[in-house]
Amino acid sequence: MKFSVRSADSNAAKNKKINKIAVGLSSCGIAAGARDVFKALEKEIAAQGLEVSLTQCGCAGMCYAEPLMEVSSPGGPRILYGGVTPSIALEILQKHIVEANPSHEALKKYVMEVSPKQVRIVLRNCGVIDPENIDDYIDHDGYAAFKKVLKDYSAEDVVEELKTSGLRGRGGGGFPTWMKWNFARKVEADQKYIICNGDEGDPGAYMDRSVLEGDPHSVLEGMMIAGYTVGATKGFLYIRAEYPLAIKRISKAIEQARDRKFLGQNILGTSFSFNLEVRLGAGAFVCGEETALIASIEGKRGCPVPRPPYPSVKGLWGKPTVINNVETLANIPAIIHNGGSWFASIGTEKSKGTKVFALTGKVKNTGLIEVPMGMTIREIVYDIGGGILNDKQIKAVQTGGPSGGVIPAHLLDTPVDYENLQKLGSIMGSGGMIVMDEDDCMIDIAKFYLGFCVEESCGKCAPCRIGGTQMLRILEKIAEGKAEEDDIAKLRRLSLAMQKASLCGLGQTAANPVLSTLKYFKEEYDRHVHDKTCPAGKCRGLYHYVIVSERCKRCGLCLRHCPAGAITGSREEPYLIHQEKCIHCGQCYEVCKFKAIDR
Repeated sequence: MKFSVRSADSNAAKNKKINKIAVGLSSCGIAAGARDVFKALEKEIAAQGLEVSLTQCGCAGMCYAEPLMEVSSPGGPRILYGGVTPSIALEILQKHIVEANPSHEALKKYVMEVSPKQVRIVLRNCGVIDPENIDDYIDHDGYAAFKKVLKDYSAEDVVEELKTSGLRGRGGGGFPTWMKWNFARKVEADQKYIICNGDEGDPGAYMDRSVLEGDPHSVLEGMMIAGYTVGATKGFLYIRAEYPLAIKRISKAIEQARDRKFLGQNILGTSFSFNLEVRLGAGAFVCGEETALIASIEGKRGCPVPRPPYPSVKGLWGKPTVINNVETLANIPAIIHNGGSWFASIGTEKSKGTKVFALTGKVKNTGLIEVPMGMTIREIVYDIGGGILNDKQIKAVQTGGPSGGVIPAHLLDTPVDYENLQKLGSIMGSGGMIVMDEDDCMIDIAKFYLGFCVEESCGKCAPCRIGGTQMLRILEKIAEGKAEEDDIAKLRRLSLAMQKASLCGLGQTAANPVLSTLKYFKEEYDRHVHDKTCPAGKCRGLYHYVIVSERCKRCGLCLRHCPAGAITGSREEPYLIHQEKCIHCGQCYEVCKFKAIDR
C-alpha cells in the first residue's frame, strides 16, 4: 500500500544528518511520566554536548506501553522504545546514540513494533511529527492537498474525488461524505459554515483527542478543503473543554496556519477566504448530535431539533453547514493527495478505507489502532490487542459506545464494517471497542451504558427522558434480585418505543446495549431473574454474605471495613453479619484473608 509520506527524520535531514529522538507527549504519555523522560534527555544531551534533535510527538497508539520514545539515526531505522523511564531513556541514549549500537542486547526488551496488520492513514503523522511545528507537518506533505485543490480542482472535482473514495462519516452513522458536502455546495446562501465535531463523549473512546493532539494540522487542512468545496468562509472546531492539550495544540495550529497564509483573506493569492475559530463544549454527551452541537455554538442549551431540514441545508444560524468529525476530516488530505481510487482500494465494497479504534477493556495491548475495514474482531483483539488479560476467556466485545451493542464471543469472526455491525445489533460509532471477559456481567454492562445515557439525556423528549429512566430502574431491580416475571418483556417494549419515538440518535440508540445483551445473553438475564444469582459475581445485591465460623480467625478485619455497621463480634464472641443491615457491598468478602466469608 503506497503512502506519500517521508521518513521521520526528513525535516532534520534537510539541514544535516543528525540523530533524532521524539518523546510521546500526548495526554496518555504525559500521564505516564513522559515529561520527566523528556527533561532527563534534555539535560543529558546538553551535558554531553550531543548532536541530537530532541522533539515531542503525539500518540503512537501503544498506550499500554507509555511513555514511548522513538530514536532514529542517520541511515538507520526508526526504533520505537516503550515503557521508558528517565533512567531507561538515558540508557537508550547512551547505547543507541553515544555508543552507536542500536542493536545492543540490553535494549531489545524495550523495543516496540506496530502490528503489520495496521494501516495508518488518519494516524499517519501521530507519533511521527511534532504537532506544534507546522514545518514538520509541511515536510510530511502537509497542506500539499490544499494547495493542489486551490490550483487544480473545482468544487465539483473535489466532490467527485470523495465519491470515488467511498469515504463515509466516521462519527457514527456512516453517511457518505461526498453527499453531505454536495448538498451544502448546491444550496444558494450568502454564508456557509464548516464545523469539526470534536465533542467525543463515548466512555472509553479517545480517537479524536489523539488526532487533535498528535496531528492538528491534518484536521485544519480537511476543513479548509471542505470550505473551498462548499463555498464556506468560516469554520468552527467544537472541542470538549476536558481536552486541554488538544485545545492548546489546535489553537496553536490555527495561529501557525494563519501566519503562513493558509487561513485568512485571499489565501495563497486566490479568491478563496477562510477562517477558523475554536468553541469549547461543556461536556454534554448530547452535543455530539449535530443539531444539539449547533445550538451550543449559537449560545443556546444543547438540545436536538427535528430533521429535516438537515444542517447541510439549514444549520448554524440558519445557514448551510457541513459537520464532520475529527477522523473524517483527517482522512481528506490523504485522499486528495493520493487519489480517491487509492483510498477505495482499502477496505470492503461498501465500507472503504480504514477505521481508528480505541481498543480498551480486558485486552493486553490497550491503545489506539487503525485497521482496514473488513478486519475481523478476532484479529483485532488477538493479533493486534495481544489477547485477553490474564489469559481469561473472552465473553464479548462492545462497539459504538453507549449507542452500540454487545457482540458475543461466538461472533468474533465477523468482519468489522458498517453493515455487519448493524446486522449484529451494534454500530461503528466513533470507534470505541471495549473487550469483556468471563468476569463481566451483561446486566451490569447494560446498566452502566443505560445509566450513562439517562444521565446525559437533554430531557427534551419523553421517550428518552422517561423511557430510559424506567428501563434503568428495571435493570437495577434485576441486579438486586427484585425483578418480577414480566420485567424482561417490559425492557423489550420500552426499548422499541425509545427506538421509534425518541427525537435524536441518543434516545433512538440508548437501548442498543440492552437489546443486544438480551439477544445474546438471555440465559444470564434468566439466571438473575429466576435463580437470583449473578454468574459473574458482579451483582452484589444478589448475594447474602455469611461468615463461616469454622474458618473465621476473629481478626476483626471484616468488622473494621464494613461501612454499614452490619458486622458484630470480638475475640471472645463469634463474628456475625446481620442481614437486615447488610448493604451487599462485598467489602468483607474482599478483605478477608482466610476465605471465611461465603456468598
